[in-house]
Amino acid sequence: MSPSADLSNPHSLPTHSPRLGQNKWKRKRERGKVVWYRKKQFKGILGLVCLVGLFFIFNGFMLLRLQLDDETSGNKDMSVQNSPSISVSIKDGLKKIGKGKMPRKDTYDRMLALAAHSLAKNKHEPKELWQGPFVPASAWRPCADHRDWNPSEGNNGYILVTANGGMNQQRVAVCNAVVIARLLNSSLVIPRFMYSSVWRDVSQFSHIYQEEHFINYLTPDIRIVKELPKELQSLDLEAIGSTVTDVDVPKESEPSFYLKSILPILLKNRVVHFVGFGNRLAFDPIPFQLQRLRCRCNFHALQFVPKIQETGALLLQRLRKHATHPGSLDHYLTGPFAEPNLKGKVGHAVKASRYLAIHLRFEIDMLAHSLCEYGGGEEERKELEAYREIHFPALTHLKNTTELRSPALLRSEGLCPLTPEEAVLMLAALGFRRKTHMFIAGANIYGGRSRLTALTSLYPNLFTKEKLLSATELKPFMNFSSQLAALDFIACTASDAFAMTDSGSQLSSLVSGFRIYYGGGKMPTIRPNKRRLADIFMKNNTIEWKLFEQRVRKAVRQTKHVFERPKARSVYRYPRCKECMCLTE
Repeated sequence: MSPSADLSNPHSLPTHSPRLGQNKWKRKRERGKVVWYRKKQFKGILGLVCLVGLFFIFNGFMLLRLQLDDETSGNKDMSVQNSPSISVSIKDGLKKIGKGKMPRKDTYDRMLALAAHSLAKNKHEPKELWQGPFVPASAWRPCADHRDWNPSEGNNGYILVTANGGMNQQRVAVCNAVVIARLLNSSLVIPRFMYSSVWRDVSQFSHIYQEEHFINYLTPDIRIVKELPKELQSLDLEAIGSTVTDVDVPKESEPSFYLKSILPILLKNRVVHFVGFGNRLAFDPIPFQLQRLRCRCNFHALQFVPKIQETGALLLQRLRKHATHPGSLDHYLTGPFAEPNLKGKVGHAVKASRYLAIHLRFEIDMLAHSLCEYGGGEEERKELEAYREIHFPALTHLKNTTELRSPALLRSEGLCPLTPEEAVLMLAALGFRRKTHMFIAGANIYGGRSRLTALTSLYPNLFTKEKLLSATELKPFMNFSSQLAALDFIACTASDAFAMTDSGSQLSSLVSGFRIYYGGGKMPTIRPNKRRLADIFMKNNTIEWKLFEQRVRKAVRQTKHVFERPKARSVYRYPRCKECMCLTE
C-alpha cells in the first residue's frame, strides 16, 4: 500500500487495488439481489390482488346469475318475481328495507349470501324433502266417520254460538259447539260468526261452508236447525241470564263444567247463547264418542261452498301448471271441481309440477301478541305496542303490571314466529333448490313486500293466490278475509310439501292435521323446532354454511317422527289417535 494513502478517506485508495474491485463487485451484486427481491415481492402482491379481484368478479357473476336465472323457469306472467317492487337483488332489497317504514337490523346478510352461493351450485335435493315417513304413517287410517250411537233428539233446548276470530278459529269453535250440543242433548242453531275489528269480515257460516251438507251429515249425531223457534227469538237472552261469554267459561273446560254450569241455564230458559266461543272445550279428558264427533265434524262435515271449491281447484291447477290429474287430497278439498276441465286439451298428459307451500305467520296481530321483537327498532316497538293496546288490552295490562320475559329470552326459547329471513334460510339449508315452486299463504306481511326480499331473491318461483288468480277471479272474495283464507287452506293442504313458520298458528295446525288424516303418509310437513333453530341462528356471524345445513336438517328431521296424539293436545292438529284414526297394524 502506498505510504501516502489516507486510510481514513476511501476516495484516496488506489483504484487499481484488487480488494477494492472485489468489494465494488460485491456491493453491486447485493444491490441486484435487492432489486430482484423487490420485483418478486411486487409480482406476489400483484398476483394476490388479481386473485382477490377474480374472487369478487366470480361472486358478482354468481349473484347476477341468481337474479337472472328466473328467465329460464317459465310462468313469468304469474310469478311474484315479475312485480317491479319485489324483483330486486338481495343487496338492493336490503337497501329498500332500510329506507322503508320498518327498518331492521340486517342480522342475516352473511348467511343469506352463503345461502345464495349454495343455491347457485344447483345441488340435488334430499329425497326426504318430498317424502313423509310413509311406512309408519300409512298404518293410520281415517275412521272418524264411524258411528256407534243413536241420534240425539235435542230435547233440552237450543245452543246458539257466535264464534270469534278468523276462519280457522271459527272452524275450531264450530266443531266444539257440535260436541257441546250433543253433550247437553240440545239442538244446535247454525253457528254465527262475529265481526272482528282485526279480520273485518262479515262472512257467515253459509258463505264459507255448505250448510245443507253440514246439517245432513251430522243428523245421526245431533239435531241442527237454521234458526231459533219464533217464541224464543223475541227473548232478551242477556236479561234472562242466557248469554255466556268467554269470561264465564274457563279456557279448555272439561265436559263436567258444562253439565254443572250450563245445563241448568239451558233447562231453565231453553236457550243458551255462547258469545265469543272459541277454545273453551278441553281435549282431555273427554268421552271417546264425543272426541270422535269432534273429528267427524272437522274432517267430514265442514265442506267449502262451491264458489270456494271451484276457485280453489283453479288455483291448484295453475300451481301444478295445468296438470291433467288432481292431487291425492283435492277431492276432499274441492269436491266435484277436483277433476280438471280437459275440454279442448289434446296431446300427451302434462306432468304435474310439484310445489312447496309455506305459511308465513308474520302478520301484525301475531307479532304483537308474541311480545317478541323483529329488528325494527323503536318504531316497531311503538307500533306493536299501539296495536296491543287496541286489540289485546289484557295483554297490555299484563305487560305493564308484570315482569315478563324479555324479547331476547322469548326468542332463545323458540317462542317467536320465524321471520321471513329465518324461513328462507331454513328452506335453503334443508336443500330446496332455487327453482322450487313455492306458494306463500297469508296476507299483509308486517313490514310490507320489502320484508319478502330475501325470499323472492333466493326463490324466484314464488306464487301467491293474488298472482295466480286474475282480478276478476278474485273479485267475489275481496274484503272477505275468511273466504280468502279458505283458498290458502286449500293450496296449503293439497301441496306436495308444507312448511310452517309458527306451530301455534291455527291455519298451520289445521292444515297439518288434514294432511295427516287424508294423506296416507305421503304428505310431508316441515315443523321446525324453533328452540333449536334459535340457537343455530344466534351463531349466524361465525357458523359455516355446511355446519348450518347439518344442524338445521337435524332440527327439522327430529320433528318428522310418527307418534300418537299427546295427551291434552289438539285432535285437529294431531289426529293420530283411536278416536279419529284407526291403527291397522
